[in-house]
Amino acid sequence: MLFRFIKRFLMVVAVVMGVFAVMQIIPYGRDHSNPVANQEPAWDSPATRDLAVRACFDCHSNRTTWPWYSHVAPFSWVVQHNVDSARSVLNFSDWGHTYQMREQAAANVIAGEMPPRSYRLMHPMAQLTDDEKIQLARGLQMTFGLPWRE
Repeated sequence: MLFRFIKRFLMVVAVVMGVFAVMQIIPYGRDHSNPVANQEPAWDSPATRDLAVRACFDCHSNRTTWPWYSHVAPFSWVVQHNVDSARSVLNFSDWGHTYQMREQAAANVIAGEMPPRSYRLMHPMAQLTDDEKIQLARGLQMTFGLPWRE
């Protein structure tokens, strides 16, 4: 009985390790390129930019710092997808485009939706205090030329 359990357990471990090894062959999530940073917005203050760098730039700019786990599938797939998606809706390094998320950015920060919880868990420096959320939201609105509503 114990022998069968150990044998099955080892088979499951071997299958899991085999699947994990095959996942490493899939090329998606390995690019980790940071395109040239063309133009940032005209920040309302250095403090706003500093908060944005701390909480937003890893996904919403061309200055992504790729952590160690972004090199290991399946985590690399998730990180690559998140960065690609984030850059497509708001990219602080490519300010020549019109991004629809400009108008929602401040509300997302205040609501605690940005940065996402999963990101904050792995990057404690991105955890903003309530005062920092308000400061960043207000600064983003001013940077984007949008009115601030308390």
